[in-house]
Amino acid sequence: MDGISRRALNRTTLLRQSLLDRSDLDPKSMIEHLVGMQAQNPQDPYYALWSRLTRFDPSQLSGMIERAEAVRGALMRATIHLATTSDFRRLRPQLQAVCTRTLGSTAFAKDTKDVDRDELIAIGRSLVEESPMTRAQLSTKLGERWPDVPAASLAQVVTYLLPVIQVPPRGLWGRSGSASWTTIEKWTGSEMALETSVEETFLRYLAAFGPASVADARNWSGLPGLRQVAEDLRPQLRSFRADTGAELLDLPDHSIVDEDTPAPPRFLPEYDNVLLGHSDRSRFFVDGPIPLGWEGNLLVDGVFSGGWKLSRDQAGSRLEVEVRRKATKAELKAVGEEAQRLVEFAYPDAGDREATVRQAW
Repeated sequence: MDGISRRALNRTTLLRQSLLDRSDLDPKSMIEHLVGMQAQNPQDPYYALWSRLTRFDPSQLSGMIERAEAVRGALMRATIHLATTSDFRRLRPQLQAVCTRTLGSTAFAKDTKDVDRDELIAIGRSLVEESPMTRAQLSTKLGERWPDVPAASLAQVVTYLLPVIQVPPRGLWGRSGSASWTTIEKWTGSEMALETSVEETFLRYLAAFGPASVADARNWSGLPGLRQVAEDLRPQLRSFRADTGAELLDLPDHSIVDEDTPAPPRFLPEYDNVLLGHSDRSRFFVDGPIPLGWEGNLLVDGVFSGGWKLSRDQAGSRLEVEVRRKATKAELKAVGEEAQRLVEFAYPDAGDREATVRQAW
């Protein structure tokens, strides 16, 4: 078993995520390579793709969402992800158990324990398929049938247990809108996939996030039983020993990047699976977890180094960047140049666009 350093892991994961060099892939191919993208914040996938693609126009992704070629709904860890429609249809059946288990640990499940679950799901489906509804609207309708049960909990159960997605304008570039839900079947006119392969999903995870441990894959997906999946696939895999002593698995035809490979600064959104998709996040975090209070995360020399925030008012459009680790003059200059490109991407029509970099060290 070959050893692999934390820094080599960092560079290898950056390469596979197209964060060492931007990729010429189209948005659809990149979204599928990443096995979906976190999208709790509707605009996050746009910044994540901008940081990974050489030529990204946000209208490309907005168009995919409007044409139902990409959707936003609960997938990995029962959290909202953007995925291509074909991937959502394949992944959601695998991850339904994760959504169900997550629901079981909430007050929503306790509130509705005496409700006939089959009836609730049937009525909920008919309502959101008749017309997309917000949870508040769905709560009102369901409360008419179960007036003695907290209506908000009824709606939450429906959106946990049905394969629902949030419809536009939510998720479109530069647009806002309430989270209105309908089923993937109603929105796309296609049934859910009946046969899915957890083994395939595990291999896809390694291709985008590897080398990685079984615990890493479990943390990313929420899926149980991955230890046996990994053992079944072991003849097809290569294994490494991390600095921590953990066994990391990988695809044999994927290269490992030299730890001395330069890594340019990258601006990632608040939620990005490259930073959250491992149980052991030390390949990106030298000094602990992600701090709160910033719109996005800054990588310098491949590791988490600060935050960024966009703002716009009558005075102009601004990007504030705070570097929280020691950085060289060359690194700060590169951060400033990338920051200027980001503010120009975020506000292409603004006359006054300013990026400021402050080092808080």
